[in-house]
Amino acid sequence: MSAESPAELVKKKCLPCEGGVAPVTLPEAEAQLMQLPGWRLTHGGKRIRRDWVAKNFLAGIDFFNRCAAIAEADGHHPDLHLEGYRNVAVELWTHAIGGLSQNDFILAAKIDQLPIELKKS
Repeated sequence: MSAESPAELVKKKCLPCEGGVAPVTLPEAEAQLMQLPGWRLTHGGKRIRRDWVAKNFLAGIDFFNRCAAIAEADGHHPDLHLEGYRNVAVELWTHAIGGLSQNDFILAAKIDQLPIELKKS
C-alpha cells in the first residue's frame, strides 16, 4: 500500500474484509499517517486513534452521530470513546485481520472532514 492524500482517500469506499489478507505493515501505516495529522498508532501499530476535546457533552455526541453515519455508509465501524463528558476519541482497525487495512485510513480521512465543536482554549 502506498500513502495517499486525504483527498484521494475520501473518494474511496471501504471494501468488505472477511480476513485472508495481510494487515498493512508498520512502515506503510507510518507513511500513511504522515498524510493524516492528528492520528497516531496504538496497540503496537495495529490500530490508529485520534482524540478531540469537544465543547461539551452534546457536541461530542453530535460528532459521534456523524461518525456513525459515515461508518454505516461504508460498512466499517470504529470504536468510539467518550470520557470525562467531552473527551472524545475514535479508534480504527480491521477486526477481521487483527490490524490495519486501507479501510481504516479511508474512514479516518472521512472522519477528519466532519465538523466538531471544540473546547475553546
